[in-house]
Amino acid sequence: MILTMKYYPLIRKILPLLLIAAVIATGCKDKTEYKTIDGFTQGTTYHIVYSDNVGFAPDSLTEELLKMVDFSMSGYNQESIISQVNNGDSVKVDMMFADVFNRSVEMYRISDGLFDVSAAPLFDIWGFGFKNKSAVNQQIIDSVLLYVGMDKVALEGTQIIKKTPGVKLNFNAIAQGYTADVIGRAFDNLGIKNYLIEVGGEIFCKGVNSKGKTWSVGIDKPEEGNMIQGQEIQDIILLTGGGLATSGNYRKFYEENGEKYSHTINPKTGYPVRDNLLSATVIAADAMTADAYGTYFMVAGLEKSIEVIESTPGIEGYLIYSKDGKFEVYKSKGIRVKK
Repeated sequence: MILTMKYYPLIRKILPLLLIAAVIATGCKDKTEYKTIDGFTQGTTYHIVYSDNVGFAPDSLTEELLKMVDFSMSGYNQESIISQVNNGDSVKVDMMFADVFNRSVEMYRISDGLFDVSAAPLFDIWGFGFKNKSAVNQQIIDSVLLYVGMDKVALEGTQIIKKTPGVKLNFNAIAQGYTADVIGRAFDNLGIKNYLIEVGGEIFCKGVNSKGKTWSVGIDKPEEGNMIQGQEIQDIILLTGGGLATSGNYRKFYEENGEKYSHTINPKTGYPVRDNLLSATVIAADAMTADAYGTYFMVAGLEKSIEVIESTPGIEGYLIYSKDGKFEVYKSKGIRVKK
C-alpha cells in the first residue's frame, strides 16, 4: 500500500519552506553525510538514519509527524482520537486514523478475523493492553468477546460508528509500522535519497547505508532473557527498500500457576496463542503491511503462516520456530541473509 501525503495540511505548510532551504544548502556540500534522529514516541523508541543530501536536518518535520500520529492513534495519549473513540461512542477522526482503520478492516478480512484491532478488551483483561491483568475465566472471556469483531464498528465518512456500544480499538499491531511509512514518504518528498526509519522495531527504508551498501537488519534470537534489541542475533537480513517488521511472543509474557502466557491473543478464542512459532519477520512494500502480517502470523501459527507467505505476492517471511528443543528457521525465496 503506497501512502500519500496530500491530505496532511501541516506537511503542505512545512514542506515548501524546507525544500527552499534544501536547495540553498545543497550547493554548499560536497560529500553526503549520514545523520541520526532518536527519541521516544507511542510508548516506545524510534531511530532514524538518513543521508544529508538535501543539506538540512528534518528533525522538526519528524517531530511534527510523530505528534500527529500520537494524537491520532496512540493509546498512551489520553487525549488522542483513539482514546476518545474508546471512551465515547461516535467520534470524528482524521485521515491518519482513517488510513489505519481502513487497512485494519482489510487485514481483518484477509486474516479471517485473526488480525483484529477491536480485540483491545481482550488485551486489557490479559494485562497486555493499557490495564493491569484481571482474573480471567471462560465466563469473562465470553462476555468480552461480545464486543470484539470489526463487524461491530465502521467508518462512515470521517466518523467512527459503533454498531455495538462498548467496542474499543487498539492500533499497536499496526501503528508503528504506519508511522515509519509516514516519515519515509515525507523524506521522499524532501528528496532524501537514503534512509532507514525504525519505530518500535518496525522499519521502512530506502537506498543504501553510509557505506554505500544494502541496509542490514538484525533478527533477534527468540530466547527468554534476550530483552535488549540487537543483543543476541539469529540472522542479519539484507533489505534493499520497503518495510520490515518482526513480531514475537518471547519478550512479553507472564507466568501464573506454572503456566506461561504469551501476549499474542487469538481474538476468536480470547486466549493467548500456544504455538511453536516464536518469531515472525515480514518484508512487504510498506512497514504498515509488514507490521500487520507479522501479528497475523503469530496468531495463525507456523503452518498457516507459511501457506500465506507462499501464496501472497509481495509478502516475504522469515520465521523462527521451536522443534525438538531447538530453533529452526523457515525463510521464503525472497529473503536475503548476510553470510
